[in-house]
Amino acid sequence: MTGFRGWRICHMKVTPLRLTPGADLRLALENWMAQQSEQASCLISGIGSLSVAQLRLAGRKESTILRGELEILGLAGTLCADGAHLHIAIADSSGSVIGGHLCLGSLVRTTAELVVGLLPEWQFRRQLDPATGYAELQIRPVPPT
Repeated sequence: MTGFRGWRICHMKVTPLRLTPGADLRLALENWMAQQSEQASCLISGIGSLSVAQLRLAGRKESTILRGELEILGLAGTLCADGAHLHIAIADSSGSVIGGHLCLGSLVRTTAELVVGLLPEWQFRRQLDPATGYAELQIRPVPPT
């Protein structure tokens, strides 16, 4: 397990965000993170609705596009300046639920209400892991100043 260094008190700066209709959910989060001085954050809560959901389902290389009145049941993941790893669960108008990796092109229908935790004591980076073939999370404490 990477990142666990024993128990210690960590500070978190909590920021609520609301995205409006038409916003690209993933792109908005990545752009917001790029404007922060902190180098690590996590999604604490994410609900709302989408008109288009672009997901990469487990084990698939290409994304799946869903259209309609879609409810965001949950959004979780990590953000850093060089990328995001976000998972989303959504329900369609019949209540069928699907989830996967949130991709660019997922558009807010009415709202997305998000609570993000900025972690000023940590640095997150994404680096290609030859074992997985994906840019995986690298976790480091921020060096003392």
